[in-house]
Amino acid sequence: MKFWRASQLFGTRDLRNAAVGSVVVFGGLLLAGITIFAHSMGDTRIAGIAAIASLVFVLLILIFVVPPLARNASREASQMNLPFEFTAGGAMMLGLAAIVGFSAWNTGNNLLFLILSFIFAAVVIAFFAGGYTLKKLDVKMRFPETIFAGEETHIFVSLTNRKLFLPSYSVVAEVRGKEREESVAAEQIREILPRFVADRLTRPPLMRRTLDHFVRIPRNETVETRTAHVFPSRGRFLIKDFEISTKFPFGFFRHRRRLPARETELIVFPKFDPITHALDDLSLETGRLEATRRGLGQDLYAMREYRPNDDLRRVDWKATARSTQLTVREFSAEDDKRINIFLDTRMPSSIRDDLNLRDVIEAEQKGTNLVRPERFENGVSMVAALLSCFAKEQVEMRLIIDGVAGESGVGSRHLHDSLKRLAVVEPQFVDDMSRELPNLLAELAEKDEKSHNFLITAASEAEIDPEIIRNAQVISM
Repeated sequence: MKFWRASQLFGTRDLRNAAVGSVVVFGGLLLAGITIFAHSMGDTRIAGIAAIASLVFVLLILIFVVPPLARNASREASQMNLPFEFTAGGAMMLGLAAIVGFSAWNTGNNLLFLILSFIFAAVVIAFFAGGYTLKKLDVKMRFPETIFAGEETHIFVSLTNRKLFLPSYSVVAEVRGKEREESVAAEQIREILPRFVADRLTRPPLMRRTLDHFVRIPRNETVETRTAHVFPSRGRFLIKDFEISTKFPFGFFRHRRRLPARETELIVFPKFDPITHALDDLSLETGRLEATRRGLGQDLYAMREYRPNDDLRRVDWKATARSTQLTVREFSAEDDKRINIFLDTRMPSSIRDDLNLRDVIEAEQKGTNLVRPERFENGVSMVAALLSCFAKEQVEMRLIIDGVAGESGVGSRHLHDSLKRLAVVEPQFVDDMSRELPNLLAELAEKDEKSHNFLITAASEAEIDPEIIRNAQVISM
């Protein structure tokens, strides 16, 4: 089992690249050795053939070996605090400079030397101008209190240029941070790899989120923009620092500079998934309760004759005029039941086992969490929709996640606290979904006349205690 898991760390593409790379590298070395040996023996014919063949192998190395290494190096370099990096245009310019320089050296042509000097001058100007552009710049960011996944969030970004003489041009502002303390695949990695290797691989990636592109920041001024950003999924985002970068003026280099930021945690709430059938059933039940009890609610229950000690404010004067005797209004009682919303986070372990470990790690590097099944996310969205609906109706409600109960409350502040708990919930994978629900959910099996109970679960009705089904409205994920 461990060998199977370990093999998932290497994809088919990795094995192919490793095999092809090994063949072409060793083949090139072998041909280089043959060339040297043939020269030493004075066999120019074999030496020439081996040299041509070795050039072919060099070309194969450039095609199959260098690009994967360059991608990995670029990914590692992005995590390091390097002051600049070459762009594709910069690499082409250096290649052009090498070709022109070689030609000028061989031919002694003054025109080629002049072109070479222009190329080097452009590269030097681009290097120093780009570095100076990022000096004395400060970034600030303001964001709303509530952020919902899948919805546009308006973020205010300001960039201050403290330089006294020159403006800055073409600056991109980014924020960097982590979404979790360790990788989503940390548990599986620790099972199959040595500790010193696993500790490195389980570090969560630093995620980049582009804030805005500032075309021009005048000297000694602050430019503020409002940008719309969409967070694709719920969860937390811990801000570590800011990064500003520029390719000004010619795009040969990408200069960057990291600025410290106050460590702030953004909580992205889950998106709402409207549930009409559950709310319709509840409203019908609530209506029957209101129709059978008198109280101090808002809905009219009945009309009757005035009695001593009745509140005169309840006298219906139009009905009194028609009946020629004092008539008062009676109102139905409010439904004061509490709403309990239970979220069962158990999911079949087969869902996780079907995931390729390498795919999970690569998806995490790109900001996607494959360990959260779509089915589970739909269930979380259902809970969020229920909480939002009852909060608007000013109904007392309580969120229970795997038996851990939150506080009961009413209104938007309580909704905010409940959604904050819901934003960071993770699925619990179990081998047998048919086992009983956790003991902490046992209160569902006890009839409570003062509560409406909702249970959102991935289990089927056959896997749930019949007593729980009688006492709660079960919503399947």
